[in-house]
Amino acid sequence: MTRTQIQLPDPLFKRLRSIAKAKDLSLAEIIRREMERYVDTFPEDLGPKKPWKFPVLQRGSGGFKVDPATTHAEADAIMERFKWDEPT
Repeated sequence: MTRTQIQLPDPLFKRLRSIAKAKDLSLAEIIRREMERYVDTFPEDLGPKKPWKFPVLQRGSGGFKVDPATTHAEADAIMERFKWDEPT
């Protein structure tokens, strides 16, 4: 078994200590049991991460997909709409 040190906020520590006392268990046993339950929520093999790709968004008005990389920046669209001059 490996020994480690953790830091807990005082309210959490006090609550855990009172639970351990009520259950007649050590604080370490309470924390160990809950950590085991937490670990069980993850798959054994997380595997290599897939490369992240920018999502393709569904456009509500036309029902077709648009790659955000091919659209104009919103700032450019606003400048065009209001025909603002470039700052000097």
